[in-house]
Amino acid sequence: MADDKVIVECKQKMDKHVKGLEAELAKVRTGRASISMLDAVRVDYYGTMAPLNQIATLATPDPRMITIAPFEKKMIQPIEKAIMIADLGIQPTNDGNVVRLPIPALTEERRKDLVKTIKKNAEDFKVSIRHERRDANELLKKIEKTKEIGEDERKRLEQEVQKITDQYIKTVDEKLAKKEKEIMTL
Repeated sequence: MADDKVIVECKQKMDKHVKGLEAELAKVRTGRASISMLDAVRVDYYGTMAPLNQIATLATPDPRMITIAPFEKKMIQPIEKAIMIADLGIQPTNDGNVVRLPIPALTEERRKDLVKTIKKNAEDFKVSIRHERRDANELLKKIEKTKEIGEDERKRLEQEVQKITDQYIKTVDEKLAKKEKEIMTL
């Protein structure tokens, strides 16, 4: 039925928005070493821009350090350069074999700025989820006009779309609260 398809598509689109938020939150530095901070770093590997994790082994030996062990020693300089270009606010060092990224502790002011930023991001994702709700409801109204479903069925489906929307908004709030706690704790 077309109406079930509307619900399924709505969930899929909202799911993509939540995954987008997760990706954004993973990029935010919390003062703790996290390999996900390096997901966006691309290294010039023989003329091809390759993800860092495909040319080196990444590890977090302690909460304030990331180590990068390239599969080829001659990749140390390009890795350092790529990290500098990515502008992560971290100064890489190397000993000839391994690149080390010491993660500096965040100041209280910086923590508050980061929380403000992630709250804005979360709100943007909530707005996107609400847009998906609106689109689904408009589609249900069009389906009703074509007489595929009746008014009662449309209202029931709109309530289901609202429940789904509420669930996804709650998920966004939970992920935001978790990241906020992570940022604010030392």
